[in-house]
Amino acid sequence: MTTRPGPLPARGTAIVTGASSGIGAAYARRLAADGHGLVLVARRAERLRALAAELTGRHGVRVEVVVADLGDAGDLDRVARRTAGDDIEVLVNNAGINGYGPFAETDAGLLAKVIAVNVVAPTRLARAAVPGMLARGRGAVVNVASTLAFAGSLPPDPLPVRAVYAGTKGYVVTFSRTLAAELDGAAVRVQVLCPGLTATEFHLTQGQIPVAGDAARVHDDGGMPAEDVVTASLRALETGEVVCVPGLADAEAVDRVTAAELGLRSSSTGTLAPRYRNPAGGSRVLGLDHHADSLGVEVGLQPNSPGRDDQPPQDH
Repeated sequence: MTTRPGPLPARGTAIVTGASSGIGAAYARRLAADGHGLVLVARRAERLRALAAELTGRHGVRVEVVVADLGDAGDLDRVARRTAGDDIEVLVNNAGINGYGPFAETDAGLLAKVIAVNVVAPTRLARAAVPGMLARGRGAVVNVASTLAFAGSLPPDPLPVRAVYAGTKGYVVTFSRTLAAELDGAAVRVQVLCPGLTATEFHLTQGQIPVAGDAARVHDDGGMPAEDVVTASLRALETGEVVCVPGLADAEAVDRVTAAELGLRSSSTGTLAPRYRNPAGGSRVLGLDHHADSLGVEVGLQPNSPGRDDQPPQDH
């Protein structure tokens, strides 16, 4: 799947979330080198200010610092208002947290924050940016996902325990591809960036709080340099790739995924697939016997059975 190719808009401001380290900081440096003004968004004020000073001194560009936690509704409102500004021509939705851990054991509040930062925030910011971009006839939105979006069938070890994180990144992939298709023919490009393991701080915390310290760090797992990830993304914008996977040598793999999806979509019919029809002899589902012609006859409530109004409630 491709969109209109070409370089990024030569003027205007780029807003980068999660800009205090890793992929976000690498985007900021590359975009500043290309002459873009910047709005840098992250939780760590000192790191943002240091990066802003570096970029202003090196490239002479205007840099704004917005200290915000995108998991906080008030902070997200603030960032969305800035993202809707008429100078914003590039939006990089890079901020994300992982919340890694067993689903049944990980704090529910943390998982809610993963959804807020990874799903709600990029959707809200894209919605703030795109109308103005369309009106001005130029713009680009890059949403950072992960190759873990395509790893739903794989168990943890060596991959992380990641049900909610992977689910959020699956949303980002589908949202971005569908939005790109909706905007096909417009002058606003949408890309979803799906890096694999990247040499950043990402695995050093679940995301409740940012990594401490003023100096950027790299987790022990290593991975592709963040600068290479950004190089792939910017090159893919030039060539019109909607799905950018920096380490994927076989570019046609994305096309095969698309073809498989079309095959699944072709099943949207009114006819039940043969394998789901009751086999001869009946079947047993959730411990209920379905041999009877009528489910109501077999599992309907009988006198004195649990679940009648005259019986005590049951825990579920």
